[in-house]
Amino acid sequence: MPLHTLLASKPFRLFVVLAGFFVANTMLAEFVGIKIFSLEKVLGMEPFDWTVFGVSGLGFNLTAGVLLWPVVFIMTDIINEYFGVRSVKLLSYLSVVLVGYAFVMVYAIIGLAPNDWWQSVSGTLSTEDSTHIKDMDLAFRKIFGQGLWIIVGSMVAFLVGQVVDVAVFHRIKKSTGEGKVWLRATGSTLVSQFIDSYLVLLIAFYIGSDWELVRVLAIGTVNYIYKFVIAIVLTPVIYMAHHYIDKYLGKSVANRLKSQAAG
Repeated sequence: MPLHTLLASKPFRLFVVLAGFFVANTMLAEFVGIKIFSLEKVLGMEPFDWTVFGVSGLGFNLTAGVLLWPVVFIMTDIINEYFGVRSVKLLSYLSVVLVGYAFVMVYAIIGLAPNDWWQSVSGTLSTEDSTHIKDMDLAFRKIFGQGLWIIVGSMVAFLVGQVVDVAVFHRIKKSTGEGKVWLRATGSTLVSQFIDSYLVLLIAFYIGSDWELVRVLAIGTVNYIYKFVIAIVLTPVIYMAHHYIDKYLGKSVANRLKSQAAG
């Protein structure tokens, strides 16, 4: 098929846009995940002090990546709905390869000898400024140099979660037919996120950092509570996305894509 004909195809353009957001959000979630924020403080609340499995002092202290992973899983369900399992798996594998490539490049860049001016002076108005960073190279390494076990744990959990998500999605769709979009989209996300919440911590911190298993399970449970609520809250977004995609493609084309994807 000539390139100009392919680019004029609405399904192809839709796939390119969805794939671009899917890969971009996956990579961005990996890099910003180094920051831990307090959800309670963001909402203007006092931090919770829960005790789960005997582990006290727990609250919604989450990685910034949780703001982006829901977008990835919404994209997963939409791509699954219109383009099928093979497309989701292709993009999942591609994302892992690109994230791995990105971190290899980052670690290579971390090893570069820093310029003296950039390391000690750049980005500040005055060396007396309270925001002055005395060692920019150290800050760069701390922010971008995530631990290997965290990267491995995150990527393994992502791949396993994707495989489970598409499997549950199609199992529910075969049982319910074209109806109950909320059940297959939200249900598959809840199952995959349950696995993801614990698996990433088990690999990154139980295996990689010798955390106690009970602490991993406690933090994983708090994380899953957040993901559970977000998955429910975002359910209307799935219907909104379906509405606009069907409108863009036209009903006949949209139904043909869904039928092919289900097959």
